[in-house]
Amino acid sequence: MRASQTLFLLLWFFCIYAPTSFSTNVTYDHRALVIDGKRRVLVSGSIHYPRSTPEMWSDIIQKSKDGGLDVIETYVFWNLHEPVRGQYNFEGRGDLVKFVKTVAAAGLYVHLRIGPYACAEWNYGGFPLWLHFIPGIQFRTDNKPFEEEMKRFTAKIVDMMKQENLYMSQGGPIILSQIENEYGNIDDHYGPAAKSYIKWAASMATSLDTGVPWVMCQQLDAPDPIINTCNGFYCDQFQPNSNAKPKIWTEGYTGWFLAFGDAVPHRPVEDLAFAVARFFQRGGTFNNYYMVMQPYMMFKAFLPFSYSSYLGNELKPQLFWLLPKQYHGGTNFGRASGGPFVASSYDYDAPIDEYGILRQPKWGHLKDLHKAVKLCEEALTATDPTITSLGPNIEVAVYKTGAVCSAFLANIATSDAKVAFNGNPYHLPGWSVSILPDCKNVVLNTAKINSASMISSFTSESLKEEVGSLDDSDSGGWSWISEPIGISKADSFSKFGLLEQINTTADRSDYLWYSLSIDLDTGAQTVLHIESLGHALHAFINGKLAGSGRGNHEKANVKVDIPITLLAGKNTIDLLSLTVGLQNYGAFFDTWGAGITGPVILKGLKNGSSLDLSSQKWTYQIGLKDEDLGPSGGSSGQWNSQSTLPVHQPLIWYKTNFLAPSGSNPVAIDFTGMGKGEAWVNGQSIGRYWPTYASPSGGCTDSCNYRGAYQASKCLKNCGKPSQILYHVPRSWLRPKSNTLVLFEESGGNPKQITFATKQMGSVCSHVSESHPPPVDLWYSDAESERKVGPVMLLECPYPNQVISSIKFASFGTPHGTCGNFKHGRCSSNKALSIVQKGCIGSSSCRIGLSINTFGDSCKGVPKSLAVEASCS
Repeated sequence: MRASQTLFLLLWFFCIYAPTSFSTNVTYDHRALVIDGKRRVLVSGSIHYPRSTPEMWSDIIQKSKDGGLDVIETYVFWNLHEPVRGQYNFEGRGDLVKFVKTVAAAGLYVHLRIGPYACAEWNYGGFPLWLHFIPGIQFRTDNKPFEEEMKRFTAKIVDMMKQENLYMSQGGPIILSQIENEYGNIDDHYGPAAKSYIKWAASMATSLDTGVPWVMCQQLDAPDPIINTCNGFYCDQFQPNSNAKPKIWTEGYTGWFLAFGDAVPHRPVEDLAFAVARFFQRGGTFNNYYMVMQPYMMFKAFLPFSYSSYLGNELKPQLFWLLPKQYHGGTNFGRASGGPFVASSYDYDAPIDEYGILRQPKWGHLKDLHKAVKLCEEALTATDPTITSLGPNIEVAVYKTGAVCSAFLANIATSDAKVAFNGNPYHLPGWSVSILPDCKNVVLNTAKINSASMISSFTSESLKEEVGSLDDSDSGGWSWISEPIGISKADSFSKFGLLEQINTTADRSDYLWYSLSIDLDTGAQTVLHIESLGHALHAFINGKLAGSGRGNHEKANVKVDIPITLLAGKNTIDLLSLTVGLQNYGAFFDTWGAGITGPVILKGLKNGSSLDLSSQKWTYQIGLKDEDLGPSGGSSGQWNSQSTLPVHQPLIWYKTNFLAPSGSNPVAIDFTGMGKGEAWVNGQSIGRYWPTYASPSGGCTDSCNYRGAYQASKCLKNCGKPSQILYHVPRSWLRPKSNTLVLFEESGGNPKQITFATKQMGSVCSHVSESHPPPVDLWYSDAESERKVGPVMLLECPYPNQVISSIKFASFGTPHGTCGNFKHGRCSSNKALSIVQKGCIGSSSCRIGLSINTFGDSCKGVPKSLAVEASCS
C-alpha cells in the first residue's frame, strides 16, 4: 500500500472513530442549521435500520449518498431494544450504534429521532407492551410513571451515543435529535396535561446535553429552543413558531403504505419533486424523505396545508390525510408491523425499493433535483426569498444577495403556462417548478424527467428441495405438524366472560383461543353470531372449521354470523382470535383493544330463541401449542413426513429443506397457493403472509396524471388482486445449501405451490423532449460559458459490469407510451434506430443530444421527442 493511501485511511479512521478531537458545533438560525459556523441546505432520507439487514445497510446508505442525500434519518424503536423492562437488545438488525457508524463511514450526517414514540406503522407505535401494565400509567401525557420510563429510555439512547462519540458536538455524525412525534395532531384530546407534558419533554431532552438541536414534528407550540417541524404531502406553506428557527420538513411522503386488503399505492415523481422544490422555493432548507405512515385525518389548525382548495393565489388550510416519506422503506420482518393490517412489505414506492434496488426514474429525478437545489445553496442560505406573482397560480421566489441570485418559478395550476421573468420567456408545465440557479437559465423543471427509467420483474423458479431431505415422495419434500384445535396447553385458564385480547396475551402471540362447551337436549341448525374488536377470527365447532371473519385497516372490528350445526349432547365451540399488528397511532391508542369481547350469541334455537354465551365460563389459551417450540417448529421427531401431505387444511405447520436460488439477485418467496400465516427462513421470520387478501376491484387507473394534489386514492395499482404475494428473503439469511423454511398456515393452503422469485432488471428507457433542460451535470450559467447545451437523452446500465447490448426501440418525432410499451407516433425519423445503436451499443452508458441536425426533421413545426428502450447484459 502506498504511503498516500495509508495516510488517507488513517485520516478517515480518526474522523469516524476517534472524533473527539474534531468536534463541530451545530446550531441554527432563522434560515438553516448552522454546522461549524456555516448555514447548510440539507437533503435527508429515512432508513429504518431494523427494516433491512446489517449486510444491506452499507449499500443502501451509499445509494442514498449517490442520490444526493446529506443526512440519514431514523427512528429508535423502544420495543425492539427493550422487549422486557431492563433487558436490552442491540444486536443484529437492532445494532443502532453500528448503523450510525455505517452512516458516518459513508460521510453522511444522522438525524436520530428518539421519540421514544415512533408511530411508523410499527407494532404499538414502538412502545413495549410491558409499559402498558405499569400501575397508574397513562401514555403521552403529564403522568409521572410514563415520564419516568420515557426519560429512562431516552437517556439510555443518548448515553449510548455519547459513549461512542456519535454526536457532532463530539465529532460524530448526529446533527439533530427528535423528542416525541406528531403529538400536536392529537394533543387536544389530552386537555391541559398535554401542554405541561410537552414542556416537560422539551426540558427533559435539552437537559441530556447532546450538543445538537432537538426538534418536535407537528408541534406548533414546541417550547424554545426546540425546533417545531412539518410533516405532510406539501410543506411549502409551513412556518416555524419563531422567526429564530429554520423551516424544516421532517416527513415528506414518497408514496403510501400498503395494507393487507388494499391496492398498491404509487406517487409520481413529478409531483414529489414539485412538492420538494416548492418547499425550497418558499424558504425551506432541510427536507427529509420519509416512508409513508398510516393515514390520519389532521385536526383543526394543524399544518401543513393541502393544495386541494387552491383558488387563484389563495391557499386555504384543509383537513387531509397525513403520511410520511421514505427514501428506503424495507420490510416488516417478524411481527413488527403495526396498523393494524400493515403488510409485511414496507416498500412505500420509495426511491430505493424494499430489496435495496434503485427505483427509476424516481431516484434519478430526485438526484437531479437535489443537484439543482444545491446549485442555489449560496443564495438560499444568504437571505430570505422575495415572493411575487407573475399571474394566476404563477409564483416566483427570488433569492438575491450581492452578485448571487437564484430563482424558482412555480406553476401551481394543472395547465401549462408561458411567463416572462427578468425579460426572458419561460414555458412552465402545469404543476411544476423551474429552478434557475443564476436567475436566468433553467437547470431543472420538476415535470421534465431527464433520468432513465428501468423495468424490473421477478423471475420464478421452483423451490428446490435438498436431495434426500425426505424419503416420502407424496409429501413433495415437506413435513408437517397439525396444530391442535382449541385448548392444548397446560397453562390454559378459565374465566367467566369474554376477555380483551391484548391485556390477556400482552402481545406474546398473535393468537388467543376462546373455548366453551355447551350441552343441548337436541341437535340444532343455528347461527353463531360473534362480535370482535379485531382483527380476525376463525370459529371451530366440534373440531371443524365453521367460518371466519376479518376486518381491515380502516375498520378492524369483526362481526360475523356463521351457520353451524350443533349435536344433541356436548358441543365444543373453539374461537381463535388473532391480531395483525397492534394499533400504532391515535389519541389513547394504547387503550384500543382487540379480540372477541362479544356478544357471542347462538341465534335461531328452538322456537326462535337465542342463547347469549358471552358471560359463560370460557377457557383461554395464549398462543399456539407448537409456537412455544420456536420458529423451527419442534424437534425432528415431531414432524410427520410418512403419510400424505395435508393441504387446504387450517392450522398446519409445514417444513422443508431447500437450496438457495443461485446468483446474487434479491430473493422473494411467492406465497401463491397459501392462505394466511407466518414464515421463517433458517429461524428468521420474514413476516406475516396473506396472499388471499385481495384489494377491491375498483379504483385503479391505467395511467396516472401527476398534476394536482396527491391523495391516498390517486394512482393506485393492482386492484382486484392480492395486496402482497412476494415476501422478501434477505440474501444474508440464506446459505448455499441446508436452508430450512418453516410455515405456520392458519387458514389452509398448499405449500407445494410455493416458488422462489429473483428480482431481475429488464429494459432501460429514456424519453426526452426538445423542451427538456439539459442534464443538470451539463448546466452552465451565462457567466461560465456562452456554449448553449440542448436536451440530451441519457441511458445507463443498472450494474457496473453491464453494457448496452441491444436497442429495442428508438424513435425521434412524436413517440408515445411508457417504458416497455413505446410506440411510434405520426412522424418518426428513419435515422433514429441506427444513430442510437451506434452511440450506445457496447457502452455502459451513453448520451445523445436531441437535434434535427442529427436526426433530421421529418415533421417540420411539430414539437419532437426521442424515446429509447435498451437492454443491458
